[in-house]
Order: sequence, then structure tokens, then C-alpha cells
Amino acid sequence: MANELSNLHPSPGSTKTRMRVGRGEGSGKGKTCGRGTKGAQSRSGYKRRAGFEGGQMPLHRRLPKKGFTNIFAKDYETIAVGRLNELEAGMTVDAEVLKSFGMISRIGADGVKILGGGDLEVALHVRVAKLSKSAAEKILAAGGTTEAPSTEGE
Repeated sequence: MANELSNLHPSPGSTKTRMRVGRGEGSGKGKTCGRGTKGAQSRSGYKRRAGFEGGQMPLHRRLPKKGFTNIFAKDYETIAVGRLNELEAGMTVDAEVLKSFGMISRIGADGVKILGGGDLEVALHVRVAKLSKSAAEKILAAGGTTEAPSTEGE
């Protein structure tokens, strides 16, 4: 037999005829049509709610609640003052400069905070959202200047 479109058919055993339910008791799927008796699942239009476990207390309600989100938390990207040694002396350092040099991966919603880790040997003009007291002291000791709205302890 030639391979033509008119002669194509599925391989034996690859297809099954669908079960036609509700066609009498003799069919094996008559009366309740395989849905059992009564209850939501026997009715048409039934959809199981997400997380529903048959009336058992769902897992998301059995587990204890943990933690909270502080809606007043500040979002600063931090960097140690010692990392600023990679920059040239006399530069003006702000969030965009730090990001362009790859020293920070992102700029926080509230800006950048410089912390006092490490030592600084180059004089820089630093203009960021926040500085720790020790970072400000190290910048001034190196001959630089700071321009930040507030300084606070680490």
C-alpha cells in the first residue's frame, strides 16, 4: 500500500474511544456517571478552591505565622569606606558614581549609606544620603569633605 494521505491512520493501540457517560447502566458509566453520589463534586460547575483539603484545616492555616514587614524601614544600599580607595583622589562620590564603578549593584530607595569599615587613603568629596560617624571621621581625616543630611552611629 502506498503512503498517501488517504491511507494514513493511527498506529494500533495509540488511540482509545472516549467514554460516553450517562448512557445507561449497561454501559458501566450510567446513573451517576462515575461521579459518586451527592456532594459538590457530583454537581456540574464544581471547581475546587485553591488550598482546599476536603474540609480538613488547610496547610496554610495550620502553619504558624512568622515575622512581619516593617513599613517604616529605610532602604539603603551600604558600602564600606575602605572600598572608596579604588577611586581617584579629588573625585566627587555619589550614588551614581558608585554604581557606574560597580561598587554597588543597586541604589536603594533611600539612597546609599557609607559605613566605617576599612581605612581611606584618598581625599574625596562624598555626597551620599547617609554616613556613619566613623565613616565621616575617616573621610575628613583623609583630607576629604562630606555632604550628607545626617550622620549616625554604626
